[in-house]
Amino acid sequence: MDRAMTKEELKQLKPDKVVDARGTACPGPLLAVKQAIADVPDGGIMEILSSDEGTKRDVPRWAKKKGYEYLGDFEESGYFTIYLKK
Repeated sequence: MDRAMTKEELKQLKPDKVVDARGTACPGPLLAVKQAIADVPDGGIMEILSSDEGTKRDVPRWAKKKGYEYLGDFEESGYFTIYLKK
């Protein structure tokens, strides 16, 4: 995928795994994602909820390094929702 999906497109996704890391500071959200990715089937979707601003930067970088696909993110009231495809 060459572009991030829109908020509306992302909201249509049915995640295989949801990681709620709201309230944890860096590196907590990324560590939670690294642990939870094992529970996502190949081709599956992970939804990450995080209130830490750095997660929007860290998760896509880590995903690219690992060969996963960053699908996009959007901001809700006080937190971010980020999507990856394994």
